Amino acid sequence: MSDDEVPADGATADDDPFAAEIDRARDLLDGEGIEAVHVGVVRDGEVDTTFAQRSDGDTENEGLRALALLAAHVRLVSNEAGADASTVAGDAATLAGRVERIPASTDDLPEE
Repeated sequence: MSDDEVPADGATADDDPFAAEIDRARDLLDGEGIEAVHVGVVRDGEVDTTFAQRSDGDTENEGLRALALLAAHVRLVSNEAGADASTVAGDAATLAGRVERIPASTDDLPEE
């Protein structure tokens, strides 16, 4: 969808917080100094993710960039959930230890 297109539901960033966040994400992706990105999209319960980073031969910091993205995501989720970041991180680590692959659907998550 181009910047001047309106979503099928007619919502614009001015009246839809979700549309505003998508616009914000697009603005971030247009930045020149992006070193890494991790994107997750959920549609009808199906999860799609991708991760990319620029290394420029700096293999020592590749893992650190990925970890920094993970930490930022944990902080965001904990703020949204109103939970402590260490609790969210612990729960995520427990869930990661229980799955053999990244679930493609929320139906694929392990039972608690």
